[in-house]
Amino acid sequence: MRTDPTQVSARAFEQRRDRLRGVAFRMLGSAAEAEDAVQEAWLRLSGNDTDIADLDGWLTTVVSRICLDVLRARARRAEVTTSFEGSARVATGAGVDPEAEALRADSVGRALLVVLDTLGPEERVAFVLHDLFAVPFAEIAPMLGRTPATTKKLASRARLRVHAPARVEPARLLAHQAAVTAFVQAAREGDLGGLLAVLAPDVVRTADPAALSPGMALVVRGARAVAEGALALRRRSREAVLLLVDGTPGLVVPGLTGGPDFVVTFRVRNGRITAYDVVAAPDRLAALTLSLLA
Repeated sequence: MRTDPTQVSARAFEQRRDRLRGVAFRMLGSAAEAEDAVQEAWLRLSGNDTDIADLDGWLTTVVSRICLDVLRARARRAEVTTSFEGSARVATGAGVDPEAEALRADSVGRALLVVLDTLGPEERVAFVLHDLFAVPFAEIAPMLGRTPATTKKLASRARLRVHAPARVEPARLLAHQAAVTAFVQAAREGDLGGLLAVLAPDVVRTADPAALSPGMALVVRGARAVAEGALALRRRSREAVLLLVDGTPGLVVPGLTGGPDFVVTFRVRNGRITAYDVVAAPDRLAALTLSLLA
């Protein structure tokens, strides 16, 4: 009895589906788009009538090239839009469970996805494949149309951005991080006393108009007023991730698929927050450097 080659291909593909989905999700930051990329790879495999010596490598290459096309298309859209939302990816399309999407993001690391979203398409592909999935540069280079040496430079440049060092000395970094962590934890828990404890009495909160609900003030002064305003944004604080923002601990609230919806930068003195700024204007967001905390 002959074995149907399509059935053999289907079994081989299903054995590799989870890994391919993981590759695509880290490249795209969207479960919907990752599933589309993996499904497209299956269609190409099922339509292939030649022998494939290295199925793992073939499928990784196909998925990576599909993802690269998506990333490049995003970059082109971003060049002609005047708002961050114009280049955001919709991650809750048909067949995608928002809760499952959140769980997948948590399993990868929301902070990592946010930082990856700041990389260029070629940098992101090179970094994800090499640093996260140990694919050799010689195999990545043809996907990008680059030499292995140039591909290595792309990954190195991405690595430097993802793991950019802090710009303050260790003791100050720890104190700053502790204050920001206490702030976001208190906001998430609706703890007014916790917020007042970490805010300086004369704290000032500034914000871009795009970050605020109608009627909210652009500038708020005084610990109680600032704390009450933070509690009003309790839901959004639950989504915030702690990152280095221009080398100093700050908060990033991701948009639909990882990139920043808005960023909060802080000034801290003697363990208390003296000022914070909510950045949402596209030009200001684009000027920020985001990297992972060590």
